[in-house]
Amino acid sequence: MSNTASVTKIDTGRVIGKRTLATTEGEEVEIPDAKRLVHLQFRRFAGCPFCSVHLRSIVKRYDEIAAADIREVVVFRSTAAALLRHHANTPFAVIPDPKDKLYAEFGVGSGLRALLDPRALLGVMSKVIRVLPKLPGIPPWGKGVLGLPADFLIATDGRVLACQYGTHADDQWSVDELLALVRQHVSSRSVCV
Repeated sequence: MSNTASVTKIDTGRVIGKRTLATTEGEEVEIPDAKRLVHLQFRRFAGCPFCSVHLRSIVKRYDEIAAADIREVVVFRSTAAALLRHHANTPFAVIPDPKDKLYAEFGVGSGLRALLDPRALLGVMSKVIRVLPKLPGIPPWGKGVLGLPADFLIATDGRVLACQYGTHADDQWSVDELLALVRQHVSSRSVCV
């Protein structure tokens, strides 16, 4: 029940071609960004409790992220309407990808391990339980629910400076990890995990 074996992952050092993505608000976002690093996040689905907890941590520290000259772009396996219900007030670009086009291009998979890994269940369960009553609806069983997260740090020339493919639903970069990667000026010899 996993599609992770059939996807081709992107390695650090690879150059991402220019593309224009449409946000939930209908605005255009260019990747790579000619002036700033891009933190391209792939999340699971609009009402995902793990994603909601994680995005709240990004929102809380967004000023630090912006001060580090990083543009946040978050992609979900959801429609624009679903994303507007859940993430309308975020200070960064939220991109709907209900047909998994970007997920396929970036090699972001899905599988049962997204939910069955103990780290996903134990790591943020208390936080997830607190936000569940505020989350209207979980999508039908499928790629969104079984989706795995991924993070990419992309330079202004399109080169992938760092990336991480999540091994479970709650496996993404923290704000501290993102800022540390930027400070270290990650070398192109790094390997995606």
